[in-house]
Amino acid sequence: MVCLGNICRSPLAQGILESKASKNIAVDSAGTAAYHIGNAPDSRSIAVAKENNIDISNLKARKFTAVDFENFNRIYVMDWSNYKNVKALASSAEHENKVQLILGDSEVPDPYYGGTEDFKHCFTLLEDACNRIVKELN
Repeated sequence: MVCLGNICRSPLAQGILESKASKNIAVDSAGTAAYHIGNAPDSRSIAVAKENNIDISNLKARKFTAVDFENFNRIYVMDWSNYKNVKALASSAEHENKVQLILGDSEVPDPYYGGTEDFKHCFTLLEDACNRIVKELN
């Protein structure tokens, strides 16, 4: 799961998918920018996850690197900007083919400059996407 800073959308997506997928599926999140490395998710992401019985408070932001292409079979990004940034790090067609927008052709809006409702909307979009992903994995 990849967004810009790895404190709002991608940790939410990680927590949601981890809560739905089997325990033998490794899920992680990262950001394409290094703004928040080592920081916990945004308090509003933590709160909306907690409202839905998901604990993401222990996650720490990290930067997406080319090594992630080796460690993961699928790389879901939140928007077109991050999609382009991640694809630019791919060293092969195989790596490029792992990258996809989590919502298909739509973006998950960044709630960072918004309020509680923006984080709730983000959660709903990501929950729907994760439900689809779990069906695809089974």
